[in-house]
Amino acid sequence: MSMDRSFVELNRAATDRIRALAERLSDEELQHPVGEHWTVAIALAHIAFWDRRALHVLEFSEREGTPTFLDLDLFVNDLSLPLWAAVPPREAARIAIESAEALDARMESYPPALLGQFFDAYRDAYRTFVVRAVHRNRHLDEIDAALQEETAQ
Repeated sequence: MSMDRSFVELNRAATDRIRALAERLSDEELQHPVGEHWTVAIALAHIAFWDRRALHVLEFSEREGTPTFLDLDLFVNDLSLPLWAAVPPREAARIAIESAEALDARMESYPPALLGQFFDAYRDAYRTFVVRAVHRNRHLDEIDAALQEETAQ
């Protein structure tokens, strides 16, 4: 089965977007609110966390030789919020870039047959673990909107 590998470029573009954002924002701007409880830095730490989770699931699946979906309750964001808020803003940006790059590199060389099995077994979770650009860009859009809102005021 031929796999659509367009996720490689989508993920790379989202990683580049994280990098560009981190490079252009000051430490003060990294602490800009995004929504009620988050800041730009928290959003970046959140992206890094979920990229690391996707990387873990994919590596575990490869070690096992079969797609393995490790369930994680959605409340993890609420539980992790105080930890993410404690991460220094510049460090959150660095971790987000490092995590995205590690996952992108891993995805580029991930065994196509196992990726196909993962898709067949966990269609709904496929986008969560493979097309990381969707999750990254959603939060980057929120960051951009929050920063533009501040500029408009």
